[in-house]
Amino acid sequence: MTHVVVNGPATWNTVVRVAELPEPVPHMVLASAHHDGLGGTSAGKARTLAALGVPTTLATTLGDDEHAERVLTALRPRAGAAPLTVLSRPAVAGRTERHVNLVSDDGDRLSVYLELPTAPPADDALRDLVRSADAAVLDLATSSRELLSVARAAHVPVWCDVHDDDGIGDHQRAFVAAADVLLVSDARLADPGAYLSAAVAGGASLAVCTRGARGAIARDADGWWEVGPADVGPVLDAEGAGDAFLAGLLRAVLAGEPRARTLAEAAATAGLAVTHVGLGAPLATVQDVARLAATVRVARVE
Repeated sequence: MTHVVVNGPATWNTVVRVAELPEPVPHMVLASAHHDGLGGTSAGKARTLAALGVPTTLATTLGDDEHAERVLTALRPRAGAAPLTVLSRPAVAGRTERHVNLVSDDGDRLSVYLELPTAPPADDALRDLVRSADAAVLDLATSSRELLSVARAAHVPVWCDVHDDDGIGDHQRAFVAAADVLLVSDARLADPGAYLSAAVAGGASLAVCTRGARGAIARDADGWWEVGPADVGPVLDAEGAGDAFLAGLLRAVLAGEPRARTLAEAAATAGLAVTHVGLGAPLATVQDVARLAATVRVARVE
């Protein structure tokens, strides 16, 4: 049976909605809404993969506090979903990762880290799990770095989401170099096309740049793809859209779908994700994604 390992953060966050991110001067801001809930890029990917029918193990770091219990409760798969196993390594200081995220009406985010736990080194069980996976999603985290070489040596496809990489900073370079499939947003890229071309020239089989409401562009060994956005109506919460995009893409690739279909399903999964508030909201099914993917425009471009 197909099995995916996702390594990286699962967090318990406070999300505060504001009209716009505050200027760095003393003043008062009124929130339009706020909630506490599941966060973390790896939690989002793992939960979506399971909802789409892909058996998944999330390897993460949790404390021994009440927030860890909340994270684990939120990660329990719903009826009809594939198994989602949480391999929890104890945080060195015993505290679960937590953020306060200020999110503006236009989707910009300011994250204040309240707790950033240190993970213990990977043990043999985790390394063996990565070696036996059909794909390893290794998110931006210190705990993922040592697993990059483990997956590569075992010829396990490495999927990396480098978020708003600018193509210059040191932190993301090892992930970009190791990725068989690379996902990035255009938020800080001066030349997304050049970035994707460099990734494919460096060994990636597919590199994708998401562009929010403008869809995405992708590069593989055969050339370029343009992916339109999924038409889902009003966007209620753009957080987690990139995680959903990767999960939808991975599910379709594992299912052996042709490239155009995989990209359409990725856009559809991301589109459905933004119609709910928070990672704890109900997730799309494979059938939901398939229906919406049929309406997504994907085309080869010169």
